[in-house]
Amino acid sequence: MSRSPLKQRIIDKELTIGSWLSLADTDVAEMMAESSFDWLVIDREHSSIGLREMSRLIQIIDLAGSVPLVRVGVNDPLHIKQALDSGAKGIVVPMVNSVDMAKAAVQAAHYPPKGTRGVGLYRAQGYANSFDSYMKDVANDIIVIVQIEHYSAVDNIREIMNVDGVDAFLVGPYDLSGSYGKPGNFNDSEVVKALNIVEHYCMNGDKSSGIHVVHTKDDIDKRIKQGFKFIAYGSDMIFLSEKINNVMEKISIYNQFSRKLT
Repeated sequence: MSRSPLKQRIIDKELTIGSWLSLADTDVAEMMAESSFDWLVIDREHSSIGLREMSRLIQIIDLAGSVPLVRVGVNDPLHIKQALDSGAKGIVVPMVNSVDMAKAAVQAAHYPPKGTRGVGLYRAQGYANSFDSYMKDVANDIIVIVQIEHYSAVDNIREIMNVDGVDAFLVGPYDLSGSYGKPGNFNDSEVVKALNIVEHYCMNGDKSSGIHVVHTKDDIDKRIKQGFKFIAYGSDMIFLSEKINNVMEKISIYNQFSRKLT
């Protein structure tokens, strides 16, 4: 049975570039879904996006022809099941620090006998009209991305990525630096060492490595050269915030010029 195109590209370690949704706005989601991003992650960990809003965003992304993924708030079977039953094509699971945590995420994403996901009917199952076909496809199509964002996860990165059913990882630089007690200090020697270990896996590991290039001024070319293949670029919030800041800089210049004339 063939896999979904995105799943196959991730397995083949092809470069895919997606983005992030932190705002519960369907118009913005549609605009981004109709762009050239390969996938969009709906963030339910660091946002106020609720369950119903998540479901609407999944619909918009899906119907616009992109691939909806959900970062669940926690590595929990209920959160994972709700995202997948709403039609998400995959999950991003935060703070996966061990093999057991990685196995728990995979099991929660799959039906028995491979996993322990509860069996029910909702949008993913065609509102009860296509459960059989969904059952056949789900084992091959569901994408499981684990987040490496703690020093213990870095220590266990190769073992975590060897777990069957884990497709890729997404490093969380801010949480990773925070786990050393130095949030946001990416130049600290311990943080640099940890990121070097991650980069080594990027170049030599068997599965796709991912990272979030949060700000558009950050060097995405550098990350690609480092071997990252699953790259989140910006977010709806960041794109809007950066544009507003650019406009305000221009307005400030105009105001200064105007005051000089008076």
